[in-house]
Parts: sequence; structure tokens; C-alpha cells
Amino acid sequence: MGRLFGTNGIRGRINELTPELAVKVALSIGTYFDGGEVIVGYDGRVTSPILFRAVISGLMASGCNVYNSGLTTTPLLQFSIKTLKLDGGVMITASHNPPEFNGIKVIGVDGVEIDRPEEEKIEDIFFNNKISRRPWNEVGRLREAPNMLDEYIKSIKRNVNVKGISSMGYKVLIDPGNGVSTLTIPKLMTELNCEYDVVNGEINGRFPGRGAEPTPQTLIEVAKIVKNGGYDLGVSYDGDGDRAIFTDDEGTVHWGDKTGAIIEEHILRKKGGGIIVTPISSSKIVEEIAEKYGGRVQWTVVGSVVVSHELKRVGGVMGMEDNGGIMYPEHQYVRDGAMATALMLDAIHEKGMKLSKIISMLPRYYSVKRKVECKNEIKHDVIKRITAKIEVFENYYRKEKIDGIKAWLNKDTWILIRASGTEPIIRIYVEAKSTEEAEGLALKYEDELKSIIREMGG
Repeated sequence: MGRLFGTNGIRGRINELTPELAVKVALSIGTYFDGGEVIVGYDGRVTSPILFRAVISGLMASGCNVYNSGLTTTPLLQFSIKTLKLDGGVMITASHNPPEFNGIKVIGVDGVEIDRPEEEKIEDIFFNNKISRRPWNEVGRLREAPNMLDEYIKSIKRNVNVKGISSMGYKVLIDPGNGVSTLTIPKLMTELNCEYDVVNGEINGRFPGRGAEPTPQTLIEVAKIVKNGGYDLGVSYDGDGDRAIFTDDEGTVHWGDKTGAIIEEHILRKKGGGIIVTPISSSKIVEEIAEKYGGRVQWTVVGSVVVSHELKRVGGVMGMEDNGGIMYPEHQYVRDGAMATALMLDAIHEKGMKLSKIISMLPRYYSVKRKVECKNEIKHDVIKRITAKIEVFENYYRKEKIDGIKAWLNKDTWILIRASGTEPIIRIYVEAKSTEEAEGLALKYEDELKSIIREMGG
């Protein structure tokens, strides 16, 4: 049987993910939901309206009643599913991927993207032609979905000290990155009494401002504005609004494991401990903070879907990813850029100091992230070969094979090499006690990977 789903949904360039394919996928999804009540939304990508209409057609043809949520963020759609007590949902988005990509996310009754065993059920329907096509008088109906924005914002506010945050009058720079967060974050800022300005606020599926993925490299201009404008912090979101990357008051952009550690500390102190669920790619800082506050870390493979389901399974108090994903179960079990923003403001208020100062007090590690282009069909063989090299030539003292290969060269230095589940690339993550050491190791393994890929014709 073939495979449709990657790490997070079905993704591809629009000429690979065609409207015809989307209809068949939607028929399979509709068959899986067995004529249930399903909500559908889409992000601001140029091609999203095409797939949106194709998916609605397939779902209705299989007998599902469809609620049209229109242009929305992924977290708001997920919140709507569980609040409206629907059977599931479909979100048209490719999240942080470049504009030529798009995708289809399938979300379960609990508002969480379905896990791998459920994906396999849809793939079985798709590849073995088990699709249910209903007769004309049994097709589903199309309705407008209720606007859940107010309820969504109320849920976020219930989980933070609104009075405390509001009393501070924080000045925040909001950067939706031409994505759909512009539909939700300004309202949240208003309700938290924050003064805010917006950059890259126009929804534009070509992502002309700085691209769909917020990273330290793409946020150089945002960082300058934050520093020169006297902002308390800047927050940048990915294309569909489920991730948030923070820039501190001094204009330094931080990866999500550092800022996530601040939120982690805030939550563990508030709850008196608990389980933090995070991928193997996250910093050792997460582990140190957990130990300090009576918590523990549950490591997973990389992928927000896995983190969300593991968070539910173990009854964790928080899930987090180094790419800026924060899952707070009191609100919902999925990553949510708006919830992350409110939690960060809550943590800053509780600490009573600037974000830059709080970050300076964290355990000091330096991380470097690189990516190397590699054809999908050879990615996993390349990982096998680089793993064998590390096992033979590196003097490591600990290794993990949860996802790719993670080798600890000493207690403070590690390298992780893994195949992306959504793009034709291999990712390199390095953490060390100095920038020079981290950069050196990243460059070394980037060269090693490129050499292996050339040898394999990739």
C-alpha cells in the first residue's frame, strides 16, 4: 500500500497535489468519517481556495455534512471542532512550507490531527478503492460554520492572568508573516490591553514579507524594528498560525526551545511539576528546567502530531517544539501561536523583568540548524549511511535513534540528523556550549551529508 501522509498531513507542490487528487483524497476522508459532521477551513495560500473547494466536493459526495469555516488559522479550526462537538475537520495549509506547496490536514473529533494508525485507514480507503460515493439524495449538505473567534479568545484568556498582563501595557510587534494570524492576534492583543503594531499584516499567499517560516535568518528586519521601536517583544507566526517565534526587547530572535523553556518554567512552577513532552530535537535546557521544578521530559520523534498524541497519552502539562510550537492542554492539545503568545506575556509579567533578562538566566547552550536538499526517495538511505559513519568514527557516549540519529559527543554537545517528513531535505541540529563548536560541527556534517548524497546520485 502507498503512503499519502507525511509528518503533518498530506503536502506537495500544487501541480503534484492536483484538484483531481484532492477530490479523491477528500472522498477517502469522507468515507473514513462515515457521513459525519466535518468542518473545513483554509489558509491564505494562493492555491488554498482551489483545494478547499475540491475537498468540500469530495466530502459532500461521500455523505459528510460540511461546515465552511473559510479563511482561518489551524488552531482556531481545531478549537471549533471540539467546541462545536463535530466529528472532525480538514484544514487546507502547508504551514511553514514555501508558497508553491500546499497540503491537507485531517483533524479528529478531539481537535488533534489524526495519528498514524488513523492515517493508514484513510490510505487503505484511497489506495484500495474502498471509497463510499453516496447517491444524489444522500450527499452531504454545506453550511456556514459559526464564528468561534470570541470563544477561542475567551479560552486563551482563561488560562493566563489577564488582569496582571493588562496592567503592564506591554508594547508588542506582531508579525503574521502575510499569514492568517492577522485574523486572530490583533484581537487577542486588544483584549490583553497590549499596545501593538503589525508588520507583514496583509494576507498574501506569496509570502512577500519574509517567507512563511519564521526563523532567526528570516526575521532580521523584524528584529531591527523591535529593537529600535522600544518594544517589549516581537512575535512572528508561520503561515497557518500554529507556531510563534519570539524576538526579545534587545532585538535578538530566539528558537522555540529557549522561549519554550521560559513558558515551561512558568507552567511547572504554577502546577508544581508535571510531564513536558517534546521532540528529540529540543535543547537540553528543557530537561534542566524540568528537573529544577520537579518535572520530567518525555522525548518523541519530531512532529507536532506525535507530540500532541503523546501529551494526551501521558497526561502532560505542556508540549513544545524547537520550531516555536507550544501545546497547552488546558486550552487545547495542539500547538497554538496565540496561546503561546499569551503564555509568554504571562511568564514575563510573573517574572517582572524583560524577556532578554529572563533568557540570559537560562542555562547557556548554542544551537545551529542546517538543512541539505535530498531527493525523497533516497533520504532514509542517506540517514542509514550517516548513522553508520557516526557510529564508527565519532567518540560518542550516548545515542538515540528515536528519529534519525542523535549522538551525544559529551554531556553538553549533541548532533541530530534526521529526514524531514514534509520536504525533500535532511535536517541537521547541533547544540554545544559555544557558537564556534556548534557551527563547526554543523558545517562538518553538512559536508558529510552532501558527499553521501552526491555518491548516491541525489
